[in-house]
Amino acid sequence: MLAAFGKAFKTPDLRVKIFFTLGIMALFRFGSIMPTPGVSYKNVQSCLNQSKSGGLFGLINLFSGGALLHLSIFALGIMPYITSSIIIQLLTVVIPRFETLKAEGQSGNAKLTQYTRYLTVGLAVLQSTGLIAVARSTGRLFSGCTLAIIPDSSWPRIVTMVLVMTAGTSVIMWLGELITDRGIGNGMSILIFTSIAAGFPTQLWSIKQQKGWFAFLFVMAVGVLVVAAVVFVEQAQRRIPVQYAKRQIGRQSYGGTSTYIPIKVNQAGVIPVIFASSLLYIPSLIVNFSGSTAKWSVWIQQNLVKGDHPIYIISYAVLIIFFTYFYVAITFNPDEVADNMKQYGGFVPGIRAGKPTSEYLQYVLSRITAPGSLYLAFVAIIPIIALILFQASQNFPFGGTAILIVVGVGLDTAKQIESQLQQRSYEGFLR
Repeated sequence: MLAAFGKAFKTPDLRVKIFFTLGIMALFRFGSIMPTPGVSYKNVQSCLNQSKSGGLFGLINLFSGGALLHLSIFALGIMPYITSSIIIQLLTVVIPRFETLKAEGQSGNAKLTQYTRYLTVGLAVLQSTGLIAVARSTGRLFSGCTLAIIPDSSWPRIVTMVLVMTAGTSVIMWLGELITDRGIGNGMSILIFTSIAAGFPTQLWSIKQQKGWFAFLFVMAVGVLVVAAVVFVEQAQRRIPVQYAKRQIGRQSYGGTSTYIPIKVNQAGVIPVIFASSLLYIPSLIVNFSGSTAKWSVWIQQNLVKGDHPIYIISYAVLIIFFTYFYVAITFNPDEVADNMKQYGGFVPGIRAGKPTSEYLQYVLSRITAPGSLYLAFVAIIPIIALILFQASQNFPFGGTAILIVVGVGLDTAKQIESQLQQRSYEGFLR
């Protein structure tokens, strides 16, 4: 992999793409630390030093690279786009119009992308309004901090902040598309990678300062093992062989080739972890906004707020497993795959085309999703284990959504660089 990156920097057009991508990443980080007009930067820093925010705010703060709790112009980060993309993807299964657009190919996908952009702007307006409302209430965004985050709460100032944060989300979308068109890799994934990786050095150094060198070296060793395990599982796949019958059309013969259908062990990616984290935070969010002192609210605060509680851990793992099966069932349709194979004369050796092939694909998918869901649940609770051992849940980078996204995006980007290098090698050979 290092050799591939070395060759990439020696190739002029690839070198330009890499430096262009790095420049966009630097611009994105600059916007993540620039405060929104009307926010008291001094009070925000004081509140950050006094308290730590977890739950849903912690999750969004992870994807924004710390920009959320700094209330910067890129405070919402890429989360509105991720949410809108997931919503459009789920609606594709429900709404026939969206399903038709998806089947149309490039033109239909362009239309769906446009809908995703509109929905992203709408979600950005709602989320920025909610974030500002929470920041105006003392002690909501930063528990235990009584300083005024937004000193001026007049309506013109609030409207200006909403517009600035919404515009920041639109700029992030544009930057991601620029990377996709002119840089290396998927733009949105690269920006998420940038947000998460930017906090790694600070998190690791805080562990060293709080727990000493032994804990720091132990965490680094665990991190290497976790990264190796994640790389191994993310690359693992079940290859179902497919044989295409040979057809004679006029004087031309078609088919007669062998290929395979790759089914990954982790077919769902990081989406189940995001869904489970968001859903598990809803009960505590209801308690915070209701201010109730009833038995049910006390039970939620005791069992579903603290990450190291057994009920919280079990609920978190069960939700991840459930959403893994749910998301895989939505995104992978065995009936559609079997029909496409039958249409082009393909079949799985030993399995009849049509419904038997669909049942076989469903059988393999359900069996391979089981270890994938357990793997996701284990990786997600690694920060909880760190909380129990080191009291370092907020400062443990090698686990949960962070490590899954960083490793996944890193592998995909390295594959794209390697494929472009191979393409240029073939061009040079042909010349």
